[in-house]
Amino acid sequence: MTKKLCIFDLDGTLIDSLYDLADAMNYALEKNGMPVHDREKYRFMVGSGISVLADRAMVVPEGTDSQLKKAILDDFNSHYNVHNTDLTAPYEGVNEMLDCLDRMGTAYCVLSNKPDEFTVSIVKQLFPGRVFACVMGKREEYPRKPDPASVNAILSQLSIEPEQALYIGDSNIDMQTAANAGIESIGVSWGFRPVAELEASGAAHIADKPEDILKYL
Repeated sequence: MTKKLCIFDLDGTLIDSLYDLADAMNYALEKNGMPVHDREKYRFMVGSGISVLADRAMVVPEGTDSQLKKAILDDFNSHYNVHNTDLTAPYEGVNEMLDCLDRMGTAYCVLSNKPDEFTVSIVKQLFPGRVFACVMGKREEYPRKPDPASVNAILSQLSIEPEQALYIGDSNIDMQTAANAGIESIGVSWGFRPVAELEASGAAHIADKPEDILKYL
C-alpha cells in the first residue's frame, strides 16, 4: 500500500543534536557539583526525554533528595533554551529527502520525546518555511514513546490508517513505538544508536542515507 504519511523522530533522525544536549546536561551537572560525561557517552543516554536523561546522567547515592534532580532539570532547561541550535543541524540529505516527499504529496511530521516547546522551536529554527503536518514533542496528555498514544493521536488527527504510515527513527525506542502502533518502521543508521540495536528491536528496514527512505513509500 502506498504510504501517505512519514512520522519522524527528531534527535538522531532528522537532526544531529547530540552535542547541544550533552553540553546542556554537563552544564547542569557541573553547576550542581556533579561529575560530567564525555559527549559521546550521551548517545546511549538520550532518547527517552529530559527527565530520564537526567536520571542516567546523575551520579548520586540512592535516595538523594529529589530537589537535586529538579535543580538539574531547571538548569538544563535554562541552558538548552538558549543554546539548543548552537551545534545542532539537519543531517546531510534530510532537506533533499523532505523536498522529495513534498513533490510526491506525502505528508510528514515530527514526534519526539523532547519537551514539546523545545521540539516545536527547534523545528521552526532548523526547517524554516517547511510545512510539517504535525510537530509534537512530549506533552502532558500523552505518555512518552514507546507508548503509542501520541502516534495514535497523530494518525487520528490526520485521518491516516496505521498501514498508510511509516515511522522513522534511530533507536530501540522508535522501533518499539512503531511496533506498538502497528506501523511499518525504518531505522536510520546515521543516528545515535547502532544498527544492531535497530535490527534487534524489530526495524522492518534500515536506511543508510535519507534518500533510502523514499524506497519504502
